[in-house]
Amino acid sequence: MKIIGISGSAPGGSSTDILIKAVLEGALSITSGGDIKTVFYRLNEKKIMPCQACGKSPEPEFCFFHDDMDELYNAMQKADGIIFGSPIYFDSVSAQAKLFIDRTNCLRPADFSDPSGQTFKPPRLKGKKGGIILVAGEREKFDSAFRTARGFYIWAGIDIVFELTFRTKSLAAGEAKNDNDKLMEAAECGKKLVEAIMEK
Repeated sequence: MKIIGISGSAPGGSSTDILIKAVLEGALSITSGGDIKTVFYRLNEKKIMPCQACGKSPEPEFCFFHDDMDELYNAMQKADGIIFGSPIYFDSVSAQAKLFIDRTNCLRPADFSDPSGQTFKPPRLKGKKGGIILVAGEREKFDSAFRTARGFYIWAGIDIVFELTFRTKSLAAGEAKNDNDKLMEAAECGKKLVEAIMEK
């Protein structure tokens, strides 16, 4: 079993990173003997160009353009579980997270044999399991960011097993590391994700 975590946080060691890693650790704790492999990705360390809305299908490839999204496409294709996390900026996900999401449009390719242009092929990640983590300040709202993150999962065909939120009290990165209750909740999300994958 392989579970990946994808963080849209700009600073390393942020609460988003910490909570994704706590979920991954929770997943690892449910079994022994190396039955689960986890990999953590930080989008801010990847070189990803914006979607170019090409208007034609790149199949059998994921995209006409080749950059660090190739690594992420391959990782998602091979993964059983996909965790996605982002801080909230201006009531939505971060720029890094949105850039990634826009480039996943190809995970449900358009059927260009249909003249209407409104028919799409089945999602390429259908049946995989995942979870969403959003981190916000005291005055920010989760609704719009959840709409964006859920849209990615629905479009890609990934079943959402859990949604986890965390509110920061300051601008300091990594506040979640001192919140034992939230870290335990994150670990439980990891266990729940493994259980959902095993039920397939």
